[in-house]
Amino acid sequence: GKHRVVIPCLGHFKEEYAKVSKLYMNNKIRTTRYTLLNFLPRNLFEQFHRVANLYFLFLVVLNWVPLVEAFQKEITMLPLVGVLTIIAVKDGLEDYSRYKMDKQINNLVTKVYSR
Repeated sequence: GKHRVVIPCLGHFKEEYAKVSKLYMNNKIRTTRYTLLNFLPRNLFEQFHRVANLYFLFLVVLNWVPLVEAFQKEITMLPLVGVLTIIAVKDGLEDYSRYKMDKQINNLVTKVYSR
């Protein structure tokens, strides 16, 4: 079967520890939903799962058709853009606070029992 080699991260074992520790996953906690690269697409994807946002998107698209145009095109987009922006800022702030908590927990000093 599989077995795991545990090497203490002490002075004379550092090279061996660095070589062996790359083979295993770390135990860092990560509760954030977003990264800097996927924030905008993932947030928009999640927001357009809401029926209200799809309805306002439908109104915006419908208003771009010349026969149906009821208001100016830009005015129709304002409620949707406003709601999407406010929710994106809220989600970003919540995710940043989760990131700070994860960082605080991952940097805690722990005690290791050793016989």
